[in-house]
Amino acid sequence: MTRRLRDFGLICGVLEPGPLNAITDVPGVVVGHCTLSEGDLRTGFTAILPHRGNLFRRKLRAGCEVINGFGKSAGLMQLAELGQIETPLLLTNTLSVGTGFEALVSRALAANPDIGRETGTVNPLVLECNDGFLSDIRARALTQDHAFAALDAAVGGPVAEGAIGAGTGMSAFGFKGGIGSASRCLRLDGQDFTLGALVLANFGVAGDLVLPDGRKPLPPDAGTVAERGSVIIVLATDVPLESRQLTRVARRAGAGLARLGAFWGNGSGDIALAFSTADPIDHDEPGDLAPLRVLNENRIDNLFRAAADATQEAVLNAMVAAPALTGRDGHRRPSLADWLMDAR
Repeated sequence: MTRRLRDFGLICGVLEPGPLNAITDVPGVVVGHCTLSEGDLRTGFTAILPHRGNLFRRKLRAGCEVINGFGKSAGLMQLAELGQIETPLLLTNTLSVGTGFEALVSRALAANPDIGRETGTVNPLVLECNDGFLSDIRARALTQDHAFAALDAAVGGPVAEGAIGAGTGMSAFGFKGGIGSASRCLRLDGQDFTLGALVLANFGVAGDLVLPDGRKPLPPDAGTVAERGSVIIVLATDVPLESRQLTRVARRAGAGLARLGAFWGNGSGDIALAFSTADPIDHDEPGDLAPLRVLNENRIDNLFRAAADATQEAVLNAMVAAPALTGRDGHRRPSLADWLMDAR
């Protein structure tokens, strides 16, 4: 059974998690992985589908925050301009962004024959981290079929974490990193809502990590290495928010990273993206004016807190779930879970 942070008695923040403590606590959100682990390859794709329908026709409101822009993600410019997402999200390694882009375009064209003809083109979202320490990133081994496999594997329920999918070859704070998830419950106007986070954790300097109880784990044989990783944070909620509010929520993911000891180094691509599943936008909306529900701005602080808490816990879940791993050229990352076990 995969271990999680709370198995070691560690809790982030004061808000309650959802039943799964995962991004899939947000109704309709599903996650899939495809892992490539052979020879010197430790890589893959992770897919997040905000809903199972046609996202090009039923877009969702979104916002993004570039915390530190040393990254090569695709699709963020139009997202920031229009405040919408219209494809699933793919996470992968830096040199496979183009492959993921092609896969999302292929799926969108197949489902929407009018793209590029009677209507506009499509804006694929592919976000990346560099897994080159543990994987032969130069091999560019991932194909569109691997991306399709991640998209087709997307399911609800518990999210597989650690060294899986895009997280297979990632490192964090000198330990093994990877995919992690968490969620927080919210109550607004007597209704229950959820904010969930999924992270691709590949950042942080060895020795800087701070646990919720104040301890600072130091991995064995930790050297002095500059911060050259990245982290991708995807936040999902069913709270009705407009894109400006979602950008504000995404920005608070940075608070969760800071709690962990991160300082967003020069060579780290730290990107947060938030979307709401409430009130999809009809691509074929016939009216000049469209209805819109939004959260009272004076009630947004709990979402800010939820974003920080869920981001912090999702990163630690990724690290605890990932076993020690040896990759390219014998490069090795230890497991945070093993450190926690030894420290008991």
